[in-house]
Amino acid sequence: MVKNWMTPSPYAILPGGTIREAAEKMEKLRVDCLPVIDDNEQFLGMITLRNLFSHFLHEANHEELASSFLNRNVVCIRPTDSILDVKSLPYSHLPVLDDSGKLIGVLTQRDILEGFSKYMYKLQQRQISVEALAAISESAFEGIAVVDENGMLQEFNEAYCRFIDIKREDAIGRHVTEVIDNTNLHITVKTGVAQRGVLQNIHGQDMVVHRIPIWREGRVVGAIGMLIFEGVSEVYKIYERLQESNRKNDPQKDLFTLKEERDSRITIDQIIGTSDEILHVKRIARKAARTAATVLITGESGTGKEMFAKSIHHLSPFSTGPFISVNCGAIPEHLFESELFGYEEGAFTGAKKGGKPGKFELADNGTIFLDEIGELPLVMQTKLLRVLQEKEVERVGGVKKYQINARIISATNRDLKEMVDKGAFREDLYYRINIIQLPLPPLRERKKDIPILIAHYMKKICEKYQVPVKSLSAEAVAAFMNYHWRGNIREMANTIERIVTLVDRITIEIRDLPLSIHNKIEEIQDTTPSKAPTLIAEAKMEGNLKEKEIVLQALRQAGGNKSSAANILGIHRTTLYQKLKKHGIY
Repeated sequence: MVKNWMTPSPYAILPGGTIREAAEKMEKLRVDCLPVIDDNEQFLGMITLRNLFSHFLHEANHEELASSFLNRNVVCIRPTDSILDVKSLPYSHLPVLDDSGKLIGVLTQRDILEGFSKYMYKLQQRQISVEALAAISESAFEGIAVVDENGMLQEFNEAYCRFIDIKREDAIGRHVTEVIDNTNLHITVKTGVAQRGVLQNIHGQDMVVHRIPIWREGRVVGAIGMLIFEGVSEVYKIYERLQESNRKNDPQKDLFTLKEERDSRITIDQIIGTSDEILHVKRIARKAARTAATVLITGESGTGKEMFAKSIHHLSPFSTGPFISVNCGAIPEHLFESELFGYEEGAFTGAKKGGKPGKFELADNGTIFLDEIGELPLVMQTKLLRVLQEKEVERVGGVKKYQINARIISATNRDLKEMVDKGAFREDLYYRINIIQLPLPPLRERKKDIPILIAHYMKKICEKYQVPVKSLSAEAVAAFMNYHWRGNIREMANTIERIVTLVDRITIEIRDLPLSIHNKIEEIQDTTPSKAPTLIAEAKMEGNLKEKEIVLQALRQAGGNKSSAANILGIHRTTLYQKLKKHGIY
């Protein structure tokens, strides 16, 4: 669909802009057309280079409003349209509108070509997989039988045919019980339970068999039976890996955190946020992904640097290769070289037989993500720079050089420019990895995204622990938005996981939040000028009875409204709740 390939939240101009401003913006963005929208983001038309050339050749007034000569005769498309339907339209830029006429994206001819290339690649890979499985099945020494959801044989390889003395064409299409003695493969289809290494008597011989259910979209669609003649086969391992992605979609086993950790196919659309700050970063990431340039992702801990690295890999020309992540801060200094570049057999005491490939070799034709690159020792910085310049790697203890073709994405939460000035980071390496910089804003600078992130993590974490979906009260959400979040999104997710597991109620109140958030609220209160300082000061000076009297007086004056009473007293609503509890006022 169009929405999968369009450029979302495109740059646009308002009708009040001048022709000069439109030309300057197009030159700055390096585009040959710009959509025009009104204040409500409703699409009005397009301004193209042809319009501009015509105006500059025949008109003298460059301050004329851009809306006076925009092209209104433009074909618009919907996000749910198929790119197969729009590919033949004779336009280089197609505005994408939602049902209300709001501009939500632009689809270019390049986007369409990219969509087609990815689609063709997937078809090609699927055909290769089918051919590979057929070759494995026929060349395997083990007997392999495949049944559908009704227990009918769909595949029966030559090894099985030879063992039970039947022709393949006579077996295919019959029920498995008619062909194989004492089989339970049709039962495996019904139960969905795998059986490994069980005994089955076939033609009077006790044989070791495996029975593996095939899961697709949450249901069993068939099963594979394997007859083992000589121990556990490599074929079984291959089939097990192929079926791992189609196993039962059971929330009890497919935990949220584990899924997040092992998922390297994260897309930019999966990164949550609608604030201007995060949308700007997404635009840069999309542009960076289409090139092979090195990318440096900067930002505080917990801002999602690895998620952006994975999303760039997913959209890049290297997406079909592996994504190899290296935490430079977690590898001991004396192991850096062998981990990154690998080692040959006998390179040092304890080296594995046959040697070991390094991370750069493993990332060939893919992406290597160097997280916390600021932790690299200077010696390793020098060797890394050489690899980036020469595009080749030599293992520790080796003499042969390996050519590499991997995209480099680095990340750090440190100020590398400051480290360069202090001599702690090589300047030439800094400029080599910093072709495109992607600075991620901290959570406190994108507060608009906090409620959306709360809803997302609340839902996912409740699913993880199999509890009813909980929610935060308005006061608790406000406290989340006022909190500093030094650990950013990671800290928020951990906080939500903590309160979901500890609070039994469906609605989580402000009193349920961790003490660290309460302390921060109190700090904000202490630094906020009081609207009625004399009342609080007087209450503190004259003791609890006076404080209770003043609180009651404020409540009566506010008609029982606690928010208004807090304003009268000049304190935060949270502090008022604490005082109500302290004095037994309900």
